[in-house]
Amino acid sequence: MLIRIEDTEGRGATVEVAPRPPGERPGVGLLIEGPPGRASWTCSPEAARELAAALVRAAGEAEDTLAEPVTVKARDLLRGDVRDGHRTMTVEAVRTDGANVQVTWTSGGGRSWSQLYEAGTDIRLRRRRRPES
Repeated sequence: MLIRIEDTEGRGATVEVAPRPPGERPGVGLLIEGPPGRASWTCSPEAARELAAALVRAAGEAEDTLAEPVTVKARDLLRGDVRDGHRTMTVEAVRTDGANVQVTWTSGGGRSWSQLYEAGTDIRLRRRRRPES
């Protein structure tokens, strides 16, 4: 998989991510190619997962700082919407039965619960799910 990134001066580079070839110690390889040169790194599968989780958290925090909170009706919630507040709460599922909406939330710590709202209840969101392209 190739991913395009930029350095602090806006110069582009590509990062290639791939598993190590069969027969070698299990791991993930990273090849970074850009104007300053080429760098090859490897890490364990566990370290790759930690890096991926750290990138996901940082991306969420970056989006949160740019987003203006928005208020939507409970009936309009979408999977992936993030509730405004001091704790991260993400919409996992929404089920509507006319006048009521059952929302399943997940916390940043992995806890999950459901709440029932009237369909017209205002819910303040920190970040709205982006439409898929």
